[in-house]
Amino acid sequence: MTTAASLLLIVLAAGLASQWVAWRIKVPVIVVLIAVGLLLGPVTGVVTLRMPPQELTGLIGLGVSIILFDGGMALKLGEFRRVGHGVGRLTILGPPLAWLFGSMAAHYFGGLSWPVALVLGSILVVTGPTVILPLLRGARLNKETSSLLKWEGIVNDPVGVLLTVLTFQYLTTAGSGPARILAGLGGAIAAAAVLGGLGGWLTGWLYRRGAVPEHLKSPILMVLVPVVYWVSNLAQHEAGLLSVTVMGLVMGNMKLPDRETLHQSQENLSIILLSVLFIVIPSRLDASHLHLLNWHTALFVLAIVLLVRPLTIALATLGAPVRRNDKLLLAWIAPRGIVAAATAGIFGPALVAAGYKDADQLLPVTFLVIVVTVLAHGFTIGRMARRLGLAAKNDNGLLIVGASPWSVAFASVLKKLDVDVLLVDGAYHRLKEARMAGIEVYYGEILSEHAEHTLESQHVNHLLCATDNDFYNALACKAQGHRFGVHRVFQLATDEASSQELKRLTLQQRGYFAFDAVATFVFLHQRLQEGWTVSTSKFTASYGWSEFTQRMGERGRDWLLLGGISSDGMLRLYAAEQSFKLEAGWTVLYFAPAPAPVAAPEEVKGGVKGEVAH
Repeated sequence: MTTAASLLLIVLAAGLASQWVAWRIKVPVIVVLIAVGLLLGPVTGVVTLRMPPQELTGLIGLGVSIILFDGGMALKLGEFRRVGHGVGRLTILGPPLAWLFGSMAAHYFGGLSWPVALVLGSILVVTGPTVILPLLRGARLNKETSSLLKWEGIVNDPVGVLLTVLTFQYLTTAGSGPARILAGLGGAIAAAAVLGGLGGWLTGWLYRRGAVPEHLKSPILMVLVPVVYWVSNLAQHEAGLLSVTVMGLVMGNMKLPDRETLHQSQENLSIILLSVLFIVIPSRLDASHLHLLNWHTALFVLAIVLLVRPLTIALATLGAPVRRNDKLLLAWIAPRGIVAAATAGIFGPALVAAGYKDADQLLPVTFLVIVVTVLAHGFTIGRMARRLGLAAKNDNGLLIVGASPWSVAFASVLKKLDVDVLLVDGAYHRLKEARMAGIEVYYGEILSEHAEHTLESQHVNHLLCATDNDFYNALACKAQGHRFGVHRVFQLATDEASSQELKRLTLQQRGYFAFDAVATFVFLHQRLQEGWTVSTSKFTASYGWSEFTQRMGERGRDWLLLGGISSDGMLRLYAAEQSFKLEAGWTVLYFAPAPAPVAAPEEVKGGVKGEVAH
């Protein structure tokens, strides 16, 4: 295997392993990626890229274009209608204010000359989807706060790059003046409108008319996005990122039948690219860059975090109908990412070549800002958001689709156990009993665009589809599987007519069957009318699974196992296709005739650790 191939495999493996480790230990993924990049690059020298910086920067730009396109597809105009008052301020007033204050900080605190300070200030305007989107996945923010951060990061990325290009051209191009700057800005907007906007609409139109076969839609899009980025850059220097963002925004809001499939394929590619880029960029640093950092640099970084960002948000949102707590969170959260590093890598050497000697500090200073902001904001966004009431305290709960007497009874018991429950139904009258019981409800269709934009479900992590329509349950499970994880998506068992092996829904087309093969909608409600109740029992060292099942009788006929609450309060739903252990300290949830069995006699002894049998 060639050295290049080995290096590629090392970077890919290290990047995706970092993603998994970060998910496993619940640490912001960017933190792990940067640490691994520094370890493989400057520390050990395992990853050494022997190619001209300009070529590497070009490849990085292609990767960033796909990430920004994916971010553009994630922007929904329905979100903008809800938070447009804030988004407009953050994307129109925010960049020039951040540029002004950042440039002043670079000159007065960082000790840089005004030309270099102006370029650095424009570079640090961006926050970017490469860091914001991974942070939002783990922070469990509410819809409105999440939308503000997402829109700001995705829209301001190309704006910051364009601002840097125009500033650089003004400083280095002879005869450059306001007219030339306006012409460059107009050219970038025109390229974005034609290649991004019109190109995105035309692509979506062709896809919707069936002009492209299904198996080629995602591959063509993966190639088309970098092509649009490249052609836009030819038309107007560094207009490519703006074009692909507009292209993603247009296609993401065209109501394409296969929009989710296209978006998911781009998202998967973005995760791989993100993993690679955040290892490649740190590996470019070496020990010589550290000598360029001094106490002026430290003051500048502190000023960016503690002065520039809060002042920018305060002035940009002055008088806007943005909640006070949202302003406080926005004033703190502004991590920089790949786009800032790539832009500094392009314009730092170019400024040095133009005669600005202190421009050699651009890349190390920018990277220090990236590391500090990612660490500071990545480790604090969840805690701060919860303190401000903008995020769920945990994600331990159940979303039930379908309000019925049985689902209300199940939800009521979970609520008494301090497990979050959200009951969703499209018929208002069916939610009456749940509302009277104090259960959180959502009136609407779970598959609607309104639910996508307004349903606050960040506090729940399991889904149970419990309507009387087996195939609707399967459809809802498949639609929500990406949000919850397919291992946490359940539906009631199908009725007898569709339970035959050759006629039943396959697991790939539905959620896991909850509870038991006999636990259909009809079965549960018949037993409820016969006096069965949802009950609980606490397992101890002397009373466990064996003793419990001996007292209950035959499962499926005399009682049903619904799930359990672990000793640390975490909910698990039982399914015959998934097994888990019920140990001492767990609370078992079951459905059985009333009155519920009493606790086991004290004379029963011996530790018990039973595994739920299929």
